[in-house]
Amino acid sequence: MDPETFQQLDKVIHEKGRMAIMSLLAARREWSFSELKDNLGMTDGNLTTHIKTLQKAGFVAVTKSFQSRRSLTTCSLTEAGRAAFSKHLDLLEQILRAHRPAE
Repeated sequence: MDPETFQQLDKVIHEKGRMAIMSLLAARREWSFSELKDNLGMTDGNLTTHIKTLQKAGFVAVTKSFQSRRSLTTCSLTEAGRAAFSKHLDLLEQILRAHRPAE
């Protein structure tokens, strides 16, 4: 395996908290901030920091609205985020296949 393959992994996505966020967002069109927080067991501050990093990279869109007079923040993957996550998963699969012991 070429060592450059590892260098191609997206450092923004690869961090475990952001990888978890991207995984959930890839599985469903959108998640509320509260749902993400509950499913990932993150604090408000930790989740906010990770979402801001993903948002700055153009991978996540954040929408603020109101539902039953309460503010609602939802997150979803952008087209660029979906493409970057798919590429990241493809690279991980390539690495795993190359390093899996022969059966």
